[in-house]
Parts: sequence; structure tokens; C-alpha cells
Amino acid sequence: MADSKELQQIVERAVAQVLERHLPKLQAELVDRVLAELPAPAAAEAPAHTGAGNLVQAVASVHAGSTQKEILRALLDAGSAYGSRVALFVVKAGAAHGWQGRGFENDEAVKDLPLDMTAGPAAHALQNRVVTPANIAEMDRKFVERLGGPQNEQLLVLPLVLKDKVAALLYADGGSSGLLDAASLELLVMATSSWLEVVSLRKQAQTQKDTSDAPPPPMERPAPMPAPVQASSFSDPFAAHTPKHIAPSAPVAQPAAHAAPQPEPEPEPAAEVVEVGTHAAAASAASAPAVAADPFAGMSAEDADTHRKAQRFARLLVDEIKLYNQAKVAEGRRHKDLYDRLKDDIDKSRATYTKRYGNTVASSGEYFQKEVVRSLAEDDASIMGANFHR
Repeated sequence: MADSKELQQIVERAVAQVLERHLPKLQAELVDRVLAELPAPAAAEAPAHTGAGNLVQAVASVHAGSTQKEILRALLDAGSAYGSRVALFVVKAGAAHGWQGRGFENDEAVKDLPLDMTAGPAAHALQNRVVTPANIAEMDRKFVERLGGPQNEQLLVLPLVLKDKVAALLYADGGSSGLLDAASLELLVMATSSWLEVVSLRKQAQTQKDTSDAPPPPMERPAPMPAPVQASSFSDPFAAHTPKHIAPSAPVAQPAAHAAPQPEPEPEPAAEVVEVGTHAAAASAASAPAVAADPFAGMSAEDADTHRKAQRFARLLVDEIKLYNQAKVAEGRRHKDLYDRLKDDIDKSRATYTKRYGNTVASSGEYFQKEVVRSLAEDDASIMGANFHR
């Protein structure tokens, strides 16, 4: 029995020694065999837009611009690395018209293209000054007909805010590739806004310096005091972008004859700017009445103000429903059962509206109901379905 145990121990030591010598080689051979049977992995290419370094370079390209034209072009060029299709729309007098685009089948189609500012993501971004994600179904028909939509139907509208005023809207979507980096685009727009303000203030300071350094007028006779020139605290970078059909602002008072001459302003991208055609301007003028009729003209100032606030509040509530229920809105319009799909949201928003304006003079206007039909159903009450009661 002792001999048997001793023999077992000898065999175990011998086997252990053999395994110790050959186990690493056997392990490596097994790994090689397994890897050989696996399919070769596809070479993964890191997208060009990833990485903080590339984003820093994008911001630097915007800050390299010294004129409004260069800065706005840099925004579009840099933004095209974070959205397959990007376009800039200049906002003037509550209207937005296309300036330039990148990544579209025809970038020229962006020029002169008006945006619907009464509803949808563009209106939401303008009114609330926030980045607005949306579905292409929320954009107006003219936009989709001219530019088409992204494959995944998702888009962003980003407001470019200057001195508490939305001066432009950046549209972005994923096109056919799906590339849409909302955070990077928002940072680029913020950097562009800040840099435009810096450049504008620098030009204003330089103009004032040149004026103060100018030689005094001849002293042959006493020179009259120059008329005071009201220097704006901020020069609008988009002044050159005003479409033809929008009336220009009142001219700034000119200095007296003996005041030092002002330097000629640097030419801005007037040739690049949105110019609405003669036919479009004529059509717009024809569609607008000579004097806009005020529906609240016969009311007291207090009652009229309540009605206007109720209208705005109703529009805001319905825009919020659209923003967070894009798929349901699109399906409801197709199947004409929009109210059934959005019943909870509509009823909650109606209750909120009624709580605020149900016991005021504005209750007779039924603005919430009207806005639901106008904005959600595109003025077609049948789209709301049989269960919706006006």
C-alpha cells in the first residue's frame, strides 16, 4: 500500500513538471487557434468630429474670423463636422430667411428660404432662446419640399443670441449619415455669439478712437457744436443681412459739418446675404393689409393685454405638446386621430390654461382650443378625430 502511494506521488510530480514546461506553449497555441477561427474585425475609424482637441480647433477657427462674414462661414464650416446638414437663418423683424448651408444636395437652395415662425421648432427656439430638438414633421412644408429631410427624421434648431436678442437660427440634422452632435453644436453657437459681440465692440471702440484722434477743424471762425451722435451700446452684426422686403431701421443722426469724418465701414457679406426676390416681396406685400387690424381695438388697454397674454400662453402650451410628442403628432395627422393619441397632454394643458385664464375676459376667446387646431392639426379640425370637441 505504501509502495502504491509512493508511486502515485512520483507520477504526479512527473506530470506536474511536464505540464509546467509545456503549459505556456499550450495556452498560446489555444489562443492562436481561437483567434484564427474568429472573423477579422472591421477597422474602426474614429469619426473626425470626436475628441476635445477637434472641438477646440473648431472654436479656434470661429475665433480666427475678423469680420462677420468670416465668423459666420467658420461657424457653418465647423458645424458641418458635427451635423451632416447645417444652415444659418438670419432673423429680422420676427422673420427668418436662409443665408448659407452646408451638406445639402444643393446648398444654394438655402438662400432666401423663409422659415415658418408662427409654430414649430423654429418658433420655439426663437421665443424661448433654447436649443430645440424636433422631428422633421414639425418643420413647415416649404422647408421640407425644398431641402428634404434627414433619414432618421431628427433635427435641431439652435438660437444665436446677441445682447438678449436672437439674431440667427442654426438648423442642423443628420442627413443620410445620422451625424448630429447636439452638445458640440451648442458650444459652437455659443462661441460664435460671444466672438461676434467681441468683434463688434472692438470695431465700435476703434471708430470712437479714430474720431477722437482726428485733427480739430480750422479756427477761422468759431465752429458750431456738432450734433450729438448717440453711440449704440452694441452694433448689430446682422445689420447687413436684412432682406430687401424688411424696412431698414431709422437712420442714425449725422454729426455737424465740422465733425471729423467717420471711416468707411468694412464691407459685410451683402452679396452672400439672403435677398428675397422681387416676386416674393411683392407677394408678401400683397398678402399683408395696408393697416393691420387689431382684433382688440374696441377693448380697454387692460382687457386687450389679457387677451394677448392668453394667446401667447396657449401657443406656448401647444408648442410644448408638439415638442415632446413629435412621433405621436406625425402619426395622428396621418391617421386623423390626433386627439386620441395626445388626450392626456391636451387635457392637462387645457386645465393649466383654464386655471390661469378661464375666469378672465380672455375666456371667451377660446385661444387654447383654437391653437390646438391651428398648430397641431394645421387648421384641419378633422385631423383631431371624432372624440375632439371644439
